[in-house]
Amino acid sequence: MSQGTDTFETESAARLIRAEQTGLRLAIACRTLVTGLAFAWYVGAPLLFSGFEPRFAAILVLLVFTAVGVAHLAAIGTRFDRWWMKYAVYALDTLSICATFALIPISRADDVPQIIAFRAYGIYYLFPLVAIACLSLSWRLVLWTGALCVAGWWGAFLWVSTRMENSLSWADIPANATRQDYETVFLSMDFIGRGNRIEETAMIMFAALALAVAVYRARSVFFAQVASELESRQERSARERVSTLFGKYVPADIANSLIENDGRMRPRRAAGTALVMDIAGFTAFSSRHTPEHVITVLDAFLSDATEAVSEQGGTVMSYLGDGFLVTFNAPISIPDPARAAVATATRLVEVGKAHGFGIRVGIASGDLVTGTIGSSERQSFTVYGDAVNLAARLESQCKRLGVPVLVDADTRAACGPSAPLATLGVQQIDGLVGDVPVFGLSDTAGG
Repeated sequence: MSQGTDTFETESAARLIRAEQTGLRLAIACRTLVTGLAFAWYVGAPLLFSGFEPRFAAILVLLVFTAVGVAHLAAIGTRFDRWWMKYAVYALDTLSICATFALIPISRADDVPQIIAFRAYGIYYLFPLVAIACLSLSWRLVLWTGALCVAGWWGAFLWVSTRMENSLSWADIPANATRQDYETVFLSMDFIGRGNRIEETAMIMFAALALAVAVYRARSVFFAQVASELESRQERSARERVSTLFGKYVPADIANSLIENDGRMRPRRAAGTALVMDIAGFTAFSSRHTPEHVITVLDAFLSDATEAVSEQGGTVMSYLGDGFLVTFNAPISIPDPARAAVATATRLVEVGKAHGFGIRVGIASGDLVTGTIGSSERQSFTVYGDAVNLAARLESQCKRLGVPVLVDADTRAACGPSAPLATLGVQQIDGLVGDVPVFGLSDTAGG
């Protein structure tokens, strides 16, 4: 079983238990309130009705019922709670109501049969118990209560009817009955109405079944909602983890955009500046140290170098061994990308010195196109443009001229006359036709 399934089942069960406990508390609270009010009314009735004499047995029963409700209400959700308690309480309430019809005399007169209680009041006193059981969100409790209502009602009815010396029912009415026949049978004190009991219990059982199905479906909807919320939470968490991990390799804004667009980003063209950086003499450095030491030192340097890029709003598009390719104003828009690139180059020279490295930086400006390339299985975020190619060639030219930074004419023009750049004349750049004017940092232009 997967961890996600375990988490879903655990959280669903926990939330369902809390919902069941809340509903059960409400049901038991309502039931206890009713019995408590009944107890108070019954005890106080002599003050309102002269000649009313409360029976001690009835007072004791109401008091016990109220106490049981209070005790169960206090136990719900605690270590004293047990699964069978709610079934026991509903059984007590249901069977007690049925016993009331069978055992509590309908009249003080001895010649009034107890069957009149079934005809004068009725099974509808049991319907609220079935309805309140629904609050627990337990379809088993609903069925349990419905079955107890049927069993208890029939038990009480049979207890009363079998003790009668004479009894009449619908079968005693003739086929072509007259009014007098109906009055003789139906209005007789001995009429038990067995058929009515069948109809009553059939209706309450049907209601219990329908309500149990409704509760079961409500639980299904509940689980579906929990599953949906958990799936949404897991998806959000997964996206956050991917974004965090992905953000270590590409800028956070790009990572978020790629995640939201299922790994695709439409090509975007913008006038920007490309910067290519490499470490001077890194091959010789690598040959003198172990690979572990080289990786540790390089990681520390690139971490500080990347921070210097971020300070100026640049985007590290890719790491190129011991260097990287950076773009300004593509794909993330920033003002004055040329100045930001030159300021970054100045800072990178300082970072290189702090780590004991000399660096070479090529900077060129022009149109940059950013986007994703690759197949449906594997893609890469990249940048295209003549400025990228020129920046790479200027970085290589730094070695021939012995300077750390070379800048093309477009970048120089975009920075304005106040930029700390000095002309280095025109140079023949590999792969390019004609001479190319280049510029270096003012304090390093002399080599």
